[in-house]
Amino acid sequence: MAQKKILVTETALRDAHQSLLATRMTTAEMLPILPALDKVGYYSLECWGGATYDSCLRFLNEDPWDRLRTIRKNCPNTKLQMLFRGQNMLGYRHYADDTVEYLVQRSVANGIDIIRIFDALNDIKNLEVAIKAAKKEGAHAQVAMSYTTGPVFTTQYYVDYAKRIESAGADSICIKDMAALLTPTDTVKLVRALKVATNLPIQLHTHYTSGLASMCLLKGIENGADMIDTAISPLALGTSHAPTESMVAALNGTEYSTGLDLVQLSEIREYFMTLRKKYIDEGLLDPRLLATDSKALIYQVPGGMLSNLLSQLKQAGQEDKLTQVLEEVPRVRKDSGFPPLVTPTSQIVGTQAVLNVITGERYKMCTNEFKGLVGGKYGTTPMPIDKDFQKKIIGNEKPVTCRPADLLEPELDKLRNEIPQWIEQEEDVLSYAQFPKVAVDFFKKRRDAQNGINSDKVDMENMVHPV
Repeated sequence: MAQKKILVTETALRDAHQSLLATRMTTAEMLPILPALDKVGYYSLECWGGATYDSCLRFLNEDPWDRLRTIRKNCPNTKLQMLFRGQNMLGYRHYADDTVEYLVQRSVANGIDIIRIFDALNDIKNLEVAIKAAKKEGAHAQVAMSYTTGPVFTTQYYVDYAKRIESAGADSICIKDMAALLTPTDTVKLVRALKVATNLPIQLHTHYTSGLASMCLLKGIENGADMIDTAISPLALGTSHAPTESMVAALNGTEYSTGLDLVQLSEIREYFMTLRKKYIDEGLLDPRLLATDSKALIYQVPGGMLSNLLSQLKQAGQEDKLTQVLEEVPRVRKDSGFPPLVTPTSQIVGTQAVLNVITGERYKMCTNEFKGLVGGKYGTTPMPIDKDFQKKIIGNEKPVTCRPADLLEPELDKLRNEIPQWIEQEEDVLSYAQFPKVAVDFFKKRRDAQNGINSDKVDMENMVHPV
């Protein structure tokens, strides 16, 4: 029996708590378990990027760079992985190429080994600068294809995209099924096709929302997938991932054994079970997010987006309209060119769906971000947008048809010159670039703390978090 060791990426430090807890786990809560995570033998620990950067600054009063350096110091033997939104970096707009390159450079310098790069629209033009920058810094450049379903999203669509990814210089491909839309049968077709079409390793990332994740991972492995994403069980299931221990146990004794030790994983589980109880007691972990919901296959809403929609409706006092909003999401998505629902398009489409329902009239109010999406400012949508609809949303504004970043001037020096009084480390300019107001608020609190002044604590419970 030929052996093929399956590599495992643990998501507990990033995507698992982003999906279940709106990214509220603190560095202090991570610290005690880091040495144990480092000893397991994971392929990588996904621990940074995504919404963690924003959440550290906005809600936790933490420096995200300090978090990365802390994890690196305490996990010297395991590759550290981050999620990077291509030209959107870790923010919500397109950034100039010099800023993208600098964020990649500083991420690697502070400890990142693997950069998982994706674009919400699967527009390769928005990935090329980040891929080249990662390769230049000696990092592993993994490109994630945002998986979704719809008229254009055939197996051939993903094969064609995979070939472009390989040509762009990526080291591996991730199938990023953020909304739990994969079925076991579709996983078989897709993984087989990609293994034939490219020579790149394939990593499979899928969420448990629809209840199919473990089956999809197993079918993917049996048909050629090389790596899988999982979450330690207290932070698994629901809108998170398949449990790490369960997948390890399922593969033990087969030709696909992971080589990971269930006893070691059980010790890690015990630590996170204690944290899980705390999150439930504090109301951070909504039990509804742990339930399987096959409606995910209908509405195509990722886990993080679901918790965000719920937060928005709670704030508006209209929590009872969640089903109406979920029904509106695919309609808004169709109108806007079938973007896959992942950051930032998940927020853009989701917020617009909330507005359409709350106002009682579709597109009576439109966010600037939705206008930008429809106007091409985020890149080329998978399907063309109806010209009449586009005109209704953006008026006489001329749509963007080139790579959006080509319209941007270099911005790093300008940004540095705007905040000389706050810069205490090289990376501060990147915090300011991505979250100007939030970063300056954080810089002020940091300065106050250094001067022995108590800043007001942030009300973490009642603020909507962009996931």
